[in-house]
Amino acid sequence: MRKLSWLFVALSMLGAFSVLGASCGLKSAGTSAERGAKAAERKTEASGAGKPITIGFSIATDTFIIERWNKDMKIFSGAARELGAEVIVQLSAGGIKEQIAQINFLVNRNIDVLVVIAHDTEMIGPAIRQVKSSGIPVVAYDRMVMGIPLDAYISFDNQEVGRLFGKALTEAVPEGKYLVVNGSIHDNNSFMVHDGLMEVLDTYVKSGKIAITHELWLDEWSSDEALLKIGKVFEETVDFDAISCANDQIANAAIQLLSERRLAGKIAVVGQDADLITCQRVVEGTQLMTVYKPIAKLAARAARLAIALAKRTAFPYDTLLDNGSGNKIPSYIEKPTAVFKRNMDATIIQDGFHATEDVYRNILHRVEN
Repeated sequence: MRKLSWLFVALSMLGAFSVLGASCGLKSAGTSAERGAKAAERKTEASGAGKPITIGFSIATDTFIIERWNKDMKIFSGAARELGAEVIVQLSAGGIKEQIAQINFLVNRNIDVLVVIAHDTEMIGPAIRQVKSSGIPVVAYDRMVMGIPLDAYISFDNQEVGRLFGKALTEAVPEGKYLVVNGSIHDNNSFMVHDGLMEVLDTYVKSGKIAITHELWLDEWSSDEALLKIGKVFEETVDFDAISCANDQIANAAIQLLSERRLAGKIAVVGQDADLITCQRVVEGTQLMTVYKPIAKLAARAARLAIALAKRTAFPYDTLLDNGSGNKIPSYIEKPTAVFKRNMDATIIQDGFHATEDVYRNILHRVEN
């Protein structure tokens, strides 16, 4: 029932997208000769002689309908359509098995390029390998797929996200007890953010100024799981000076639990994604900082990249990254920004990411009353 309700919400929010069902399991793409013929056919069509370029976009997470991914999909699809491409979006909250079914469906729709936000960045590998063997380029969006020689990876600098967490927290709380709540163990980004955070904190920890007294890892990017695990820690102790949360959903869970104990705003909390409720909390003083990632720039660039790969045209990369496949992956990396109360207007508001009246709604309401 939960899964169906997620899909209903997704369909209502994404009426412009083609969201269709898929069968289970990734079927064989045919013999090597058939795959070669299909690849040649796609190349001819993508060059402009045949049908418009069709982009398959597969997204699967256990907590799919969140503000961040809705923005990505809308911007990506709009940018692709403006460039004359068609986009078939497949989404679910069903995990890796349903994502493999999505990918199978998209391949059978004769897509020219696959863009994928992986639920599990390692387990999805065999499915991606089969897609590539059928001659379809693959772009890993936001999360690097591990162990497979991808055509491209596009994301934000996740280690820099972690560094921004560390810099904000150590500036506000240079001494004290820290709780670190990391993201999903199935997402390579979680480890990159953690590495960036520890680059900053290590010096303070070694000097004895900061003690990381508790550290958590989540199985999924889930606010429910975060509530449960952080709640168990708080049953033991709330003696913390700072909390590093891997994203804003996790930060929301932490602040909810702090509010129940009348501690919201007394303990420094950071996260990422700049969700609206988070930006409201930043200006209200219950969250210290959120990392803003210019999604419009990333998603529009990803659309141009996908079309270039479908056409087999050059698209200069920013850097080459290692994903354990033996090949360096052409990577396109955007820069994140730390957003505090002091620079909210110059970042979130100025970029049109959220409206002034929405971010300051609760403060304005208090003033009016």
